[in-house]
Amino acid sequence: MWQRFSFRTQLFLPLGLSFLAALIMGGVLLQTFATGQLADENEPGRRSIQTIAAALNNTLRTSNNPRQTLDAFVHSLDTSSDIQFRAVETGPASSARGGLRKPHGVPQWFVDLLTIPDMDAAAPVTIGGQRVGDLVFLPDLSADLFEKWIGFLALTILVAVLMVLTGTIAYVFAGSALRPLQDLGEGLTRMRRGDYATPIPVRGPPEIRQSCEEANALAETLAQLSQDNRDLLHRLVSLQDDERRDLARELHDELGPLLFSIRAGTIALADASPPAGNPGSSAQDVLQSVEALQQTNRRILDRLRPLYIEELGLETTVQTLLRNFRKQAPSIDLTDTIDPDLNAIGGPLAQTVYRVIQEALTNVLRHAGASNAHVQATFAGETVVIEISDDGGGFPEGNVFGRGLTGMHERVRALSGSLSLLRVDDRTYVRCRLPAEPAREAPVTG
Repeated sequence: MWQRFSFRTQLFLPLGLSFLAALIMGGVLLQTFATGQLADENEPGRRSIQTIAAALNNTLRTSNNPRQTLDAFVHSLDTSSDIQFRAVETGPASSARGGLRKPHGVPQWFVDLLTIPDMDAAAPVTIGGQRVGDLVFLPDLSADLFEKWIGFLALTILVAVLMVLTGTIAYVFAGSALRPLQDLGEGLTRMRRGDYATPIPVRGPPEIRQSCEEANALAETLAQLSQDNRDLLHRLVSLQDDERRDLARELHDELGPLLFSIRAGTIALADASPPAGNPGSSAQDVLQSVEALQQTNRRILDRLRPLYIEELGLETTVQTLLRNFRKQAPSIDLTDTIDPDLNAIGGPLAQTVYRVIQEALTNVLRHAGASNAHVQATFAGETVVIEISDDGGGFPEGNVFGRGLTGMHERVRALSGSLSLLRVDDRTYVRCRLPAEPAREAPVTG
């Protein structure tokens, strides 16, 4: 649970709890020691009431008119004084807690929080041996409570100021520490996605700076390895193309003339045979077989090396491929969006675009069981975007890249492109993106 919190939360939460605990502890200490402090501050008044009562009783005993002397003494007492006279007729004196006046500006909850000690004291006053009243000590605690409230406010404000100040320092510190770590994390994410060109900013504490430097060195190594891998793939694809070209040349130069000779000989044999023997039927069978072999040879040559790209251009060659697909699979409704500017590209890029479309359509024809398909090959800025989609059954689980698409994937990687397979809304998508220069406008011919 704790590990799910962010770094700032893990930093601020203990600080906030510490300050809150300090504030609660201050309130507990105030409540604990306030009772004894109030009692100690008013203890001299409690003791003085006995002395004053003794002196008053002595004065009354020696006075010729003790009642008048007592009245004069009572009138001399200030109504706000802590010492008051309570005649017997007025009943018992109220306690300090009962007569407590809440000071102005002090909330009631704070007063209720404190434990007010029982500090009232009484001393009897007698005239002629008869008790006529009591001198009572009823301290006014409003000033003391106000003092305690001010102290509590000062403690609270101090804790709040320290909390804000410490939180600000911690926030700045956390930001200065987290920013380099975030840069490091973003840089590692870019590296995972194959972007090794953007360096990670080197800043922050020495430990983080060292990690950033090591990550940048790793990015340089991975960039070199990636480039070497692309060069190796490009070389491998070039060797495969050379091998296919040589094989196509052998089939075209060797097998093609032989089939043509067999076809010509069969036609001559059929023309020269006497009608009675009727060997024409056998000759026609041989002729049909030869024609089938010639068509098969042309398809193999086309798959080995699309010879028309250099002469006719990529867009025209792709359209020829689509027409052949429609002839082979008339039950599949094939639509296309082919950019005419594709004729502006050539070389390995043009061959890769052609091979991706060819392999994807072969999979649609052989495995998808689709009723409609769509081929798109367009420019998006400096990128060639290829997408082949169909409504078939999709790719078998656990066998996403077959042998054909694996070869296409290697071709695409050799050109620093991307190839992906998606299944969205019951349609299968083969998407490829290849870097290329912006399409050039085709020359206008008169």
